[in-house]
Amino acid sequence: MIGEIALCVGAVTFAVLVGWLIPLVIQLRRSVAESERLLAGLNIEVPLLLQEIRVATGNMSSLIEHARGGVEHAAVLLHAAGAVGDTIQRVHETVRGGGRSLLVALASMVAGVTATAAVVKAHIHREGEMVNGKGGLLNGR
Repeated sequence: MIGEIALCVGAVTFAVLVGWLIPLVIQLRRSVAESERLLAGLNIEVPLLLQEIRVATGNMSSLIEHARGGVEHAAVLLHAAGAVGDTIQRVHETVRGGGRSLLVALASMVAGVTATAAVVKAHIHREGEMVNGKGGLLNGR
């Protein structure tokens, strides 16, 4: 009788174990099928994604090269602007420091030109009074 009870307990245990394992195996089968679908989709999408990443990387490299060239041109322009600024500063210092001597030289030149103009006018006026050295007025004046 103990053997029969043990056999019944074993059979019940086996039935419970099988009853518990069947839903587990079914769920495992569903998970494996879903994993297969996911892998199949990834096998299709990943190469396309990698190709798009390569194109985007190439475009980014091209943009970086263009930006690098632009920065180099801007650097040249900024260096030239700095040189112009230095030149303007030197001219300003020269004008400020030597401005008085420059003004004196300019005033001297103006005075010289004015004196020369006065002498030329006087000479022309004297020649206009005498026609062929005979003392007559030019154009009846």
